Amino acid sequence: MEQGLSTKRLLIANRGEIACRVIRAARELGLETVQVASEADTDSLAARLSDEVKVIGPPHPTKSYLDAGAILSAAIESGADAIHPGYGFLAENAGFADAVESAGLTFIGPSADTIRLMGDKAAARLQARDAGVPTVPGSDGVIADLDEALAVAETIGFPVMIKASAGGGGRGIRVARSAEEFRKLAPQASSEAAAAFGDDGIYVEKLIEKARHVEVQVLGDGIDVVHFYVRECSLQRRRQKVWEEAPSAALGEAARARLCASAVDLANSVSYRGAGTVEYLYDDATGNFHFIEMNTRIQVEHPVTEMICGTDLVIGMIRACAGEGLGLTQDDIVRSGHAIEVRLNAEDPASDFMPFPGIVTKLRVPEGEDVRFDHMLYDGYAVPPFYDSLLGKLIVWAPDRPRAIARLASALEGLEIEGLPTTAPLFSALADSADVQANAVHTSWMETWLAQNAKKLISQGEEAA
Repeated sequence: MEQGLSTKRLLIANRGEIACRVIRAARELGLETVQVASEADTDSLAARLSDEVKVIGPPHPTKSYLDAGAILSAAIESGADAIHPGYGFLAENAGFADAVESAGLTFIGPSADTIRLMGDKAAARLQARDAGVPTVPGSDGVIADLDEALAVAETIGFPVMIKASAGGGGRGIRVARSAEEFRKLAPQASSEAAAAFGDDGIYVEKLIEKARHVEVQVLGDGIDVVHFYVRECSLQRRRQKVWEEAPSAALGEAARARLCASAVDLANSVSYRGAGTVEYLYDDATGNFHFIEMNTRIQVEHPVTEMICGTDLVIGMIRACAGEGLGLTQDDIVRSGHAIEVRLNAEDPASDFMPFPGIVTKLRVPEGEDVRFDHMLYDGYAVPPFYDSLLGKLIVWAPDRPRAIARLASALEGLEIEGLPTTAPLFSALADSADVQANAVHTSWMETWLAQNAKKLISQGEEAA
């Protein structure tokens, strides 16, 4: 165990590749690990890597990974003194964070009050505005009345986005280009939000056409906050990220400095603790950026930031939340080169990205300088059908963006996951795209590109089969 670290035994309240990632970070710190597992995950890679496994319930997430009581009982029974929630499931659940702390354990994440404030996207917009961070024109908070919401939309001008106040992952979002569309889509967004997040609250934002999605990684200890520069996540399918880069090649140094300063100001305004991400829309045409939301957890795309800054963010958040402080200043964080991450899902690009669980009959991990594969796989692993389709993330680093794209293409050629289709062919095609190579993309670019390249992806899928 690292000298001076108060945490000795860490329970991972998650599954899949992020659980494996946290276990490896904990091992570097000399911590013992306890992995919770549903009945479908008892033979997962995370279960194999951890020091102890606690089975917490049936496969369905509501009876296992979303069962806060079962997870707390597992932590107490196993002698864990801290819980890392990963991302998804209970990672941004203020009630769970409260329960962990009330049980005398350390929650590896922000305080429940911070999660509660920043997890409500409408409230987070107001907090950002108070901290001097530019926000997208829209409603001041949650709007319950359809007529009031429509009045806001007409004031800021169509097109607008109708967004769920809770949750994420692209759910509870609709785009309305007229009052007629708004009246039809607003109830749909509210219903979807209620079903997905248990909260039907919505708010309205101006739609910025052809915007870029950029975000700043921050790390705080409740007193001080530092940033790790800017990522770009503009390549998205159905508002879900598929390809991420660091740094954003679209921003000049002056814009990057303003963006990072605003993220630190916002994080400081809520005494932020742990790893977090402040997300923005960046308008190429005007050079303006607008706050979207803050994610109060480690994110899927954190490895690209680690690759350009040489900092282990998971280790950093464990130390900070365990009361050990940041251990570094802003001057200590120096970025170098360019990194790209792609998300490998058990989905078939040739069949409209249908999820495709199955057995991994062969796994060959790409090797080479500055190539990293964060994953949950092994030969013979049966991918269960009950969870998100993410299998792992392929990450590469190079001195500049063109060489990073070339290295990604080479690494994809060296990756073999047999037994089920994956999204690897999609990323090979994207790496070959002239627009991607020229960085001439935005958040809606990929939908158009997919429509134009559907036949090519289907042909590639047939050849692979």
